[in-house]
Amino acid sequence: MEISQLLKGVLDLAVLAVLRGEDGYGYDVLRRLRIAGLQEVGDASVYGTLRRLYKAGLLTSYVVPSEEGPHRKYYSLNEPGRQRLEESGQTWRTFATTMNSLLGEAA
Repeated sequence: MEISQLLKGVLDLAVLAVLRGEDGYGYDVLRRLRIAGLQEVGDASVYGTLRRLYKAGLLTSYVVPSEEGPHRKYYSLNEPGRQRLEESGQTWRTFATTMNSLLGEAA
């Protein structure tokens, strides 16, 4: 199975999780996802996910001026975003437990 197919289903959860501890701008979120082990995640996918989560009311944003280049738009997890993270995290844990059980039976 391709990692890219799995990422489509869990990128929202991964982005929300990355923003749980610290606000971030697009490239920073992408970098943190890759450091966490999701090297296959694409730039456009992350930027699109940030915009979609913002439009859905799960993130807030603010602009920080930069002396070294263009201003950066930072995203922050708000209360609805934290609730979605908790709900989606629980769904993921249940799903992962089921899959681990199935794979353990097949081994």
